Amino acid sequence: MTDFLIPDWPAPVGVRSCVTTRAGGVSIAPFDSFNLGDHVDDDPAAVASNRTALTSQLNVQPTWLRQVHGIDVVAANSTAVMEADASWTATPGVACTIMTADCLPALFCNRSGSQVAAAHAGWRGLAAGVLEAAVGSFSDDPSEILVWLGPAIGPDAFEVGPEVREAFISTHPETAQAFVPSVNAGKFMADIYALARLRLAAHGVTAVYGGGLSTYNDSRFYSYRRSARTGRFASLIWIELA
Repeated sequence: MTDFLIPDWPAPVGVRSCVTTRAGGVSIAPFDSFNLGDHVDDDPAAVASNRTALTSQLNVQPTWLRQVHGIDVVAANSTAVMEADASWTATPGVACTIMTADCLPALFCNRSGSQVAAAHAGWRGLAAGVLEAAVGSFSDDPSEILVWLGPAIGPDAFEVGPEVREAFISTHPETAQAFVPSVNAGKFMADIYALARLRLAAHGVTAVYGGGLSTYNDSRFYSYRRSARTGRFASLIWIELA
């Protein structure tokens, strides 16, 4: 897995996770090369080849979702593509899988290592509560949940309008600290990592790791804001087969 990023976090024994990069696939520009998104006008055969390679390298079954910037959480199912923005599983060898290209991928597990989950958090899903919904898929107390935040658009590149800021501070006033005025009048620069940490903390989840890898500034990852016609990388978490 030389082209994959392995999260550095204290996940329990038996819980595995990784993030793919652009390298190692067969897609041609502008999707070069390990594009896993089947909805971005890439050659379907190239996407299928990349997905097959991913499954083979990891020896797990990824569970693909039709992501819609909502808060629905489903039980991971490797035989069907469901419309949702988060999934969970307690079945070894099945990988909760999220595709992104600036939105925030968040990986979850409980301290016992008996369940994992993954969530896709663009600003709409984040404001609506997709991270909290993913936490809610566990029967554990939130204090028993660990979260790793994967590569997402950095605070120096994530310019938003006042309506985005209001969507957060109207329900969580403490999130005002995650916004600073932009050089463009009326706009703000948003820190999606800080927003995620604040929302999780308000929900009782404080064991949060990762953050800081900007998709916009790091050419290893696809970035929609850097190039609207681009691919998608994946963040996966699973329980290892015995």
